[in-house]
Amino acid sequence: MKKIINPWKNMEGYNCFGCAPENEAGVKMEFYEDGDEVVSIWKPRPEYQGWFNTLHGGIQSVLLDEICAWVVLRKLQTTGVTSKMETRFRKPVATTDSYIVLRASICEQRRNLVTINAKLCNENGEVCTEAVCTYFTYPPEKAEKEMFFRHCDVEPEEILPLI
Repeated sequence: MKKIINPWKNMEGYNCFGCAPENEAGVKMEFYEDGDEVVSIWKPRPEYQGWFNTLHGGIQSVLLDEICAWVVLRKLQTTGVTSKMETRFRKPVATTDSYIVLRASICEQRRNLVTINAKLCNENGEVCTEAVCTYFTYPPEKAEKEMFFRHCDVEPEEILPLI
């Protein structure tokens, strides 16, 4: 597994709720490439609860949407926007878990539309939430001009997951 380098890190004005490391209100996700999948290991926090000790469904959706976006960045080397997201909440996610694991990969691609499957698993490895996201992807010129995106690389060395 290799850590994906955030192409916007240290860019002035970059404040994504999902992945900006300096956004104090954000979820500060980091991503790894593991074969065909993009992976994120994330620590639930009590400030993101809905019900007692339960991760809010909206936050779960943010996490799933964000990892799908990073599949587009890394695997397709472009950006895009979510055009549709279907989420299935199978079981509660505890904010007391020491970590959760998200995994996502491309299911289908047709021209500028890509379908991505994602899942969120608790610390016991149980699938709690699943999503299917459809992204409208941008041509590279538009990604660079409007999203300041040129490429998305990985760190050179393999790492072991922190779980």
